[in-house]
Amino acid sequence: MTVDKIGDLTATRVHNPEAVAAAAAARRPAASPLGGSGDTTGRAMIIAADHPARGANAVGADAHAMADRGLLLERLCLALERPGVTGVLATADILEDLLLLGVLDGKSVFGSMNRGGLAGSAFEIDDRFTGYDAETIAAMGFDGGKMLTRIALGDPATAATLEAGARAVDALADRRLIAMVEPFLSHWQDGRVRNDLSPDAVVTSVSIASGLGRRSAYTWLKLPVVPDMERVVAATTLPVLLLGGDAGGADSQRAVFDAWRGALRLPGVQGLVVGRSLLYPADGDVGGAVDRAVGLL
Repeated sequence: MTVDKIGDLTATRVHNPEAVAAAAAARRPAASPLGGSGDTTGRAMIIAADHPARGANAVGADAHAMADRGLLLERLCLALERPGVTGVLATADILEDLLLLGVLDGKSVFGSMNRGGLAGSAFEIDDRFTGYDAETIAAMGFDGGKMLTRIALGDPATAATLEAGARAVDALADRRLIAMVEPFLSHWQDGRVRNDLSPDAVVTSVSIASGLGRRSAYTWLKLPVVPDMERVVAATTLPVLLLGGDAGGADSQRAVFDAWRGALRLPGVQGLVVGRSLLYPADGDVGGAVDRAVGLL
């Protein structure tokens, strides 16, 4: 990604904002949410980049790694051109940049819907919907929407989050679009929201998320890889995608890849949705990290 191209994006937004809708209309969609082109495995390899909209720019020790938009777009473009990458998950600002850059042909595209629970805020558990809605996702020709669903039993804001999530599942299903639900049992600790990644907690979150909405035919789950993953996956018949997170240093990244390898063998697991671990690997080699992840599929 060159400085000139970044400048072109801004100029387009100033002088020709209609170009975004035109690019969306002209985009060649994916054959299926799992890709389906000759260079894919029949399983999803989706690159996630919706973290900045929640104020979560940190990768490892660098608190502002994802704050450089030009660098983030450069890494996204590099990841999306690798064989086996089937799609992308992001907020409207990033997806519209990628549309204008012309890199989303043949890719599945998922819009991030609720980014209101800003990282580190006093209202973090209030994951209200401040991003995409189902109507716009359909109008843009995208494949579905993703919703973070943190369930804090001791925080009354959870009730509104669950209700809004259920309505989003309904609105997407009415349009035959995938609702990618990312559930956690969460709690407040030292002024921050922490996710409980014990197998029992993840199983409970799966049970709750699977029942959101009046239809489940188009609901998929985006889940962390935890110990006893067999029991987690056995808790649902819904399709499961494995999330990534911040892998940290090289040793941690190896452990994450090993965990993905084992979980991908389980029935019902359809692939990976990974962001920071691949876009900001410890060795800086984005293409190599993406290729290793695709190799696990």
